[in-house]
Amino acid sequence: MRDANPLWPPSFSAAIFDFDDTLALTHDLWRQVDIAFLASRGVRYTPDVGRILTTLGFVGGARWCIERYGLKDSVEEICEEWTSMGRALYATRVHLRPGAEEYLAALRNAGVPIALATTNDPEVLAAMRANVDAYSLFDAVVCAGEVGCGKDRPDIYLEAAQRISAQPQDCMVFEDLLQGVCSARHAGMHTCAVLSDNPLQNEREVAKAADCAISSWRDALGDGK
Repeated sequence: MRDANPLWPPSFSAAIFDFDDTLALTHDLWRQVDIAFLASRGVRYTPDVGRILTTLGFVGGARWCIERYGLKDSVEEICEEWTSMGRALYATRVHLRPGAEEYLAALRNAGVPIALATTNDPEVLAAMRANVDAYSLFDAVVCAGEVGCGKDRPDIYLEAAQRISAQPQDCMVFEDLLQGVCSARHAGMHTCAVLSDNPLQNEREVAKAADCAISSWRDALGDGK
């Protein structure tokens, strides 16, 4: 799948999308959440912590923080705190990247089923509905909490494929995370690395690991749209 543009016309029959920093640039919002959460417990935030938490999702990230820092909070308490903080930020500050909604609509108009696979929490996704209605944009939405693990494993992508009645080998997964790209490829799926301005993203590594890469959603539609 190293064609000039395998994304349009689509060379795949189903598509799975990440949300954070793939469809919307949200890394700074979650960095604020991580900094505030850790600071309230006397822990200093570092970029390595941000990378780990991004991959693990809410439940996995909460477990990691408890073990790593010896926190007395329960997993449920940490997840509730993150959800509350994220919900407040997402309600007013999240918008899709330019060209993203057009590409999603073009796929659906072409008869390609699309799913969202995100480590985010359903309550946080619902909070942004006034600006971005994820549940209307996609044929299926899968959150990491539903499959019990983060994107360091392929479960979330396989569940997303199942919900849109697609075989793994027929899916294109759009991801900004290196771990996500690797997990999707391990599941037998094709992958497109979506590059962002997130300083935690190693653009060279994630692009090398994927079948193709874009830096803008307008790139996905190419010259023919």
